[in-house]
Amino acid sequence: MRIIFLGTGGGLPTPKRNLPATALQIGSEIVLFDCGEGTQRQFMSSNASFMKVQKIFITHFHGDHFLGLPGLIQSMNFIGRKKKLEIYGPPGIVEIVDRVVNLGYFSPGFEISAMELKSGESLHFDGYDVFAVAVDHLVPAFGYVLKEATRPGRFLPEKAKMLGLKEGPLFRALQKGRNVEVDGKLITPEMVTGSPRPGIKIAISGDTRPCDRFAKAAENSDLIIHEATLDSSLREQATQYGHSTAMEAAMIALRARASTLYLNHISNRYEDASILENEARMVFPNTFIAEDLMEITLRHRKE
Repeated sequence: MRIIFLGTGGGLPTPKRNLPATALQIGSEIVLFDCGEGTQRQFMSSNASFMKVQKIFITHFHGDHFLGLPGLIQSMNFIGRKKKLEIYGPPGIVEIVDRVVNLGYFSPGFEISAMELKSGESLHFDGYDVFAVAVDHLVPAFGYVLKEATRPGRFLPEKAKMLGLKEGPLFRALQKGRNVEVDGKLITPEMVTGSPRPGIKIAISGDTRPCDRFAKAAENSDLIIHEATLDSSLREQATQYGHSTAMEAAMIALRARASTLYLNHISNRYEDASILENEARMVFPNTFIAEDLMEITLRHRKE
């Protein structure tokens, strides 16, 4: 699974940070979380194509998180997209998408659907689920948890040989999940594989104050992407405007027993965000600052 940070700023863009947008590539599909202004241009500067985006999840309706939708959709249309685009978000997303689609002299040449989610709702897709969790911001807002489906256990050749199989077509059939028969005995893939392996889990906070619901939903994540708008010296201001400090984000990652934390939604006041990274690492050492166009690859945990 590949993560591309397309926009890591918050509120106002800066020369170094565009507005919030995070792309997750799962196989050939890209799932986009938030869509700040200029997201399609950020895609063009990355190694990913916005034409592969099949689903967009909007966290809330402050402009820095969704005003990139008109430009992205019209760019898709200009290039000749035909594949359906699905857009999800809090209540109100259907009306917003309707306005976006009918904005100006524009008529999309592909289907666009919008779906309003409820907190606690889980959507099942091919190979992964997405869970919406209400977070603590100034307006209705969601964080999202994406969890890859549990994978079958690894094929164990020694087990297969003990059951009388030899390497060749029957091995390959079992590896593909098919039953085989040897000397009248049925052998199923479960008989020659190890324990099922958990899929990758990623939690994305959106804009929020420290939130118990999000920490609970993010438990045992391989990666948490959490907003860290300000440093701890400005904690009162962060709380007032519905945001978290870097240290508070680190405390969430610690409570969730996550593997890795990336901080984003960095205020435009920080030309150098190392102060945020340093204070978060005091609580959760495996913390990093997300930078625009940074790409990371998550691999499955060892059994």
